[in-house]
This record gives sequence, C-alpha cells and structure tokens, in this order.
Amino acid sequence: MSDTVPAEVRARVESLRREIEEHNYRYYVLDAPTISDAEWDALFRELQQLEERYPELVTPDSPTQRVGAAPLAAFASVKHVVPMLSLNNAFSEEDIEAFDRRVREALGVDTVAYYCEPKFDGLAISLRYEHGRLVEGATRGDGYTGEDVTANVRTVKSIPLRLATDRPPAVLEVRGEVLMWRKDFERLNAQQLERGEKTFANPRNAAAGSLRQLDPRITAKRPLRFFAYGVGHVEGWRLPPTQHELIEALAQYGFAVSEYRKVAHGTAGLYAYYNDMRARRDTLPYDIDGVVYKVDSLAQQEELGYVSRAPRFAVAHKYPAEEAQTELLAIEVQVGRTGALTPVARLKPVFVGGVTVTNATLHNEDEVRRKDVWPGDTVVVRRAGDVIPEVVRVAKAGPRRERDRFRMPSQCPVCGSAVVKLPDEAVARWSGGLFCPAQRKQALLHFASRRAMDIEGLGEKLVNQLVDNGIVRTPPDLYRLGVAKLAALERMGEKSAQNLLEAIERSRRTTLTRFIYALGIRNVGEATAKDLADHFGTLDALMSADEAALLEVRDIGPIVAKSIRQFFDEPHNREVVEQLCAVLTIEAAPRPVKSGAAAGKTFVLTGTLPGMTRDEARALIEAHGGKVAGSVSKKTDYVVAGADPGSKLAKAEELGVPILDEAGLIELLQRNR
Repeated sequence: MSDTVPAEVRARVESLRREIEEHNYRYYVLDAPTISDAEWDALFRELQQLEERYPELVTPDSPTQRVGAAPLAAFASVKHVVPMLSLNNAFSEEDIEAFDRRVREALGVDTVAYYCEPKFDGLAISLRYEHGRLVEGATRGDGYTGEDVTANVRTVKSIPLRLATDRPPAVLEVRGEVLMWRKDFERLNAQQLERGEKTFANPRNAAAGSLRQLDPRITAKRPLRFFAYGVGHVEGWRLPPTQHELIEALAQYGFAVSEYRKVAHGTAGLYAYYNDMRARRDTLPYDIDGVVYKVDSLAQQEELGYVSRAPRFAVAHKYPAEEAQTELLAIEVQVGRTGALTPVARLKPVFVGGVTVTNATLHNEDEVRRKDVWPGDTVVVRRAGDVIPEVVRVAKAGPRRERDRFRMPSQCPVCGSAVVKLPDEAVARWSGGLFCPAQRKQALLHFASRRAMDIEGLGEKLVNQLVDNGIVRTPPDLYRLGVAKLAALERMGEKSAQNLLEAIERSRRTTLTRFIYALGIRNVGEATAKDLADHFGTLDALMSADEAALLEVRDIGPIVAKSIRQFFDEPHNREVVEQLCAVLTIEAAPRPVKSGAAAGKTFVLTGTLPGMTRDEARALIEAHGGKVAGSVSKKTDYVVAGADPGSKLAKAEELGVPILDEAGLIELLQRNR
C-alpha cells in the first residue's frame, strides 16, 4: 500500500525524476549536457531500483517508462478537436508577394509582422497534456483523424512527460515535428546493415517508420527528436498575443523549439530570412525543405481563418528541388485509378534529394514531345516539391533511333479498350473503366490507401498478385479473402496473411468521408469528399443527387458535379458500391439543420471568442444550417465578434451588417427551428 512507502523514499523518487528529466532536457533539447553518461546511468538505475522495490510509486510520466510498452495489435484512431491541417506551398517570390498581398488586404493593413521558422522535414505529431501530464500522442492522419501513437511518443526523450510548470493548463495540445538528425540516421542505417535488416531511404522515412512501429520497444531504440511549432486545442490557458511569444512559452514548458525562429516584417524581411536559412541548410544537423511564415499576431490569425485544408495566415516557402543527371532507359505508360495514362521514365538509379530514384513522371504525351525526351538520353531529374520525381530536360541526347520514339498507345494492351483524349484535356485515358485490370490495380491501391480505407499491408506488389491471379477484381472481393489463398501467394506466409486480414477487418467500419474518397471518383479529393459527406449526410442521399443538387455543395462546380453524377450513373460502379455497403458499416455524417434562425445564413467570425475556438464556432454554425465565410460583404447576414476584432468588424459596421457576440450567437442558434 502507498502509506507503507517511507516519506524519504517518496521524496527521493520525486527528486530523481526531476533530476533525470532535467538532464534529459539539457541533453536532448539544449544539446548542452552537464553530467557524463555514467552519472546519468547511475541516477536512472537508482530510480529503477526504488520503483522495483515500491511498484506503487510507478507513474506513466516516470523516466523509467520511456523504454517502451508491450507491442500493439494496431493503432487506434484519434479525432483531432481542432483540425490538424497542412500548409499551402510557395516556390517563388511571386507566390510570396501574392500571399502577403492577400493577408494585407484581408486585414486592411499596410504591413504585417510574420513569425519565421525552418520547415522541418519529419512527421507531424500532436501531443495532448492534461493538467501537465502527457496523455496522448497522435499523427496528423487526414487532418481530422490520426493514429494513436501515445506509447511510442513516450519513448522520445526530447518530449516531456510532464510540463515544466507548477501551474499547467487544464488541456494543452502541442503540435510539432518528430525527426531524426542526419548523424543519427547514418548510425541507424549502419546498424541495420550489420543486422542484415532493411535500411531507410532518408531521415524523414526513418523517423516516420520508427514512430509508426506497433512495438514501442523498437521506437525506444530509435534516435528520434521533437520540435514544437504550435498548439491545437487549449483549455485553461490564456494564449499570449503573438506566435513568437507562444513558442517562447512552449520552450519554458520544456519543449525544444527552433533556435532559428525570427519575426520579420513585410516581404523584404521574408526574403532575407529565406536566403539566410538557405545558406545555413547544409550545415544544420537535420533536414529542412524550406521555411514557414505565419502571421505573428494570433488575433490576426483567427481573423484570417482557413481555406479547405490550409490556414490563410501561413505558408511554406519551399526551396528549389534538388537535381541530378542519369540515363533514361525506357518510357512506359502507367495507368491511374481514373484511367489517366501517364508516361513514366524508367531510369538508371540515381540519388536525388535524399532518395534513390528509378522512375520519374513525364506528365503526358505533350510534355514528352515538348521536352524531346528519348530512351538513351541523359536527362536531368528533379524531385518536384522534394517529393515527386520528374524529368526536367535533356542534358545530352542519345542515339535517337526512330523505333524508340515514344507513341501513346491507341488501345489498352490488357483489355483492348480504346484510349480517348478529350479536347480540353492534356491527359489521355483508357475507356475500359474498373473492369480493366490495368486500371483496377490503381483503383484498389487507392481504395486501400491510408487516407481512404486504411488497409495496412495492401501494397503494390500484393495487389499485382491478387489481380493477376484473378483473386480480386473489385474492392468488395477484398472482404471475401481467406488465409489460405493469401498465404499461397509469393512472399506471403500465414502470419502476413493473418495481419492483412486483420487490417481488412478493421476497415469494415469507416466514415462517410473516407468511403467517398476511397471510391476514387474523378476530381473528388479528400476535401471534396468531406464537403459531400457534410452536405448530404448519407451515401443514399449523395447517390440520388442530380447535378443541380451537387452544385449546391460548397466549392463544387460543374466539372466536379458531372464527374460525380457520371460515376454513380455507371451500373458497374453502383453494383460495386452496393456490394461494399453490404459488408461495411459506414458512419453517416451529422446533417446540418435545414430550418431555424441560422439556416441558409452567412456568418463571418472575427476576434477571439471567450468560450470557444474559431473552429468550434464554425462547426456549431454549420450544424445549425449556417455557412461561415472568410470576408464581409453585402451578402453577409451576421458578423460574430470577439475580443481584438480586426478590420472585418469595421467593414460590417460600414455595411450595416448585424453584429453578434458569443452569447448573441448562441441565443440565435437556439431559436425555434
């Protein structure tokens, strides 16, 4: 029992924990250790021995618990209270000028102060603290739902298990990047080679792979680090007025933050910071692929708000992609899930931007002609946006034999269907649809992808086998697979087969947003899938909607509406959807109210509300049938103003738009429907 623990032991345990975490902070965050490894080991062993003698003293935030828990069967899902969105990218000074102009015009000011920091090339993570203790770690996922990796983040020594304060917020969600330093990456790969295990392509892949281990004990052995760059959901803490003060506060709580953070004014200040960090890039101990600019004022951030999947107040200024030369061995045609035909360059392996590249896109037939690319040429390869490899230009022409000239095929070599090219498109497409195995493979890969049905383990090689052997034709066939058939496939033992079946089983319950996205409807990405789910609420309502009804959905135009309607009008597609509905549980999206005081009204939010965040206010308005816009106009019905409102309030007063505070908004939403 706890009352049998001597007071001096209890005090010594607490003292050891504080001392060990302080040394961890100095070593892993500040890179300025004050004791030797042997001295640290002695402190740690003493704490271990005391906890073994008095197990009732063991707590989740003890340094001894960083060694890793038992392996997990699978990652659970975590819904982000505040969406964890990505940033829009900028690549040129024109992009930055346009970003700054949009910000200034929206705020009605002549110049803006921006918080600047490096763009870490790692894995985005959210850490939730309750009353100062780490209770949850989650990946970004699709921005709305991520994976629960709490057991793994506890093993990362630069992540505090307890905030360094006696007065912590009730809830503090810290967001940042898990990454691996280059020297640690090289050491890890050397160890992997010694053990005859697979090496990692680059530090980012190593960090992501380490954090997504189902066995936290493996993660504990990996040299991961964490840098904080912002917050999500917060309760019981009045945020400082600026981004740079927020980051300073996180540093005081014990988090590593970038030492290269800076506040700059106007585009001249942004360019100076960009060039400074570019000059430092190769000397940094970690990889960066650009810099990030955020409007420094948090009130102005709130005022600017968000577009579909990114904040309006921030942008990532990416560095030019790295380039290398290699031989183009052949040009082949790849079939996408929508039937799009993409010429792909097969390359002599070349190291570009931290990875070995063997394939690169040539986009379409017109691009092949424009760049005058032939097999046998020496070509310049670039990782576009440091992600997608592409052939940039010819560095040295090869033999150029007429028989090697690239020609887009007129028929599918697999199913014989014709290739069509619409007058307004540069891309040629198979007309075969899902019954063509060439298209079927890509459709299945998309269906199983992480942001769709998230069937872990169903990769390209396995899909090729399943389709080529006639085991799987359409997505519903996946849910009829058995261990015996899978285990008989090449490099697929019984254990791997069982793991895949468990992943398929977990995917049987999904959200309407994920399901719509998984169908692979042309022109329907994640954001559009979410808009469709939110608008229609059920799959039946979506499938029966005509083009006019589809055009009522936010951000959907005639082209997208036509694509959706064509997809559901195809009998084969409807059959596949019906078969999937028979084996899946698809959670209906909450339907907004169609009547009431807010229904059909347009709201604009400005300032900081006392009892809810901007995102919570938006969700509440949309749930009552209203719409939230980013700027005030004659079409605005209400402006909801909190503390420190910006120019939107003045604009509303000028136009005579009704102004509500938080209490007025709640009263309006609660009126009889």
